[in-house]
Amino acid sequence: MDKEKLIGIIEALVFSSEKPLREEDMRRAIPGIAGRDIKEAISDLVKIYDEGSGGIYLSEIAGGYQFRTRSEFSPFVRNLLEIKPRRLSRAALETLAIIAYRQPILRTEIEHIRGVDSGGVLKVLLEKRLIKIMGRKDVAGRPLLYGTTQEFLEVFGLKDLKSLPTLREMEELYLESQAEQQAELLFTDDKD
Repeated sequence: MDKEKLIGIIEALVFSSEKPLREEDMRRAIPGIAGRDIKEAISDLVKIYDEGSGGIYLSEIAGGYQFRTRSEFSPFVRNLLEIKPRRLSRAALETLAIIAYRQPILRTEIEHIRGVDSGGVLKVLLEKRLIKIMGRKDVAGRPLLYGTTQEFLEVFGLKDLKSLPTLREMEELYLESQAEQQAELLFTDDKD
């Protein structure tokens, strides 16, 4: 099979999949094609969309590949589909971050870090399918262990958990945003 045809097949497969499409699924759908040829075709397809100026790009998300809307066009898509962005409370974001970085983790460990009861927040995160119960710890009482889901990776646009920013990167982002807010305040004050 020639390279252009393979790229077209992979593009059609990714486009038609509701969830991020894994390479294994592509190999199953395209019998007789070597895994390295599929990897190369995916790489070429990513480049094609990266170099283009269209409204979508191909991204490696949650262990697979998925077409995503470029951020500058997402408000228009939300308007069309009448989608409201998911909103999470500060407590939910805090709890989700703790789970993402420390998983598998017990509720008591989360509450120790946060300093408050987290039962309600855990329930909300479970309902939104951002976290899941990963099992039970083999200690007295067999408490539940929590971890993030594939949907968490999809919502936050992460390839895998290793793609989470390090704590140092998070601190740098925080300091940058603080500096930007200060600059905005100074600029606003200068206009008065």
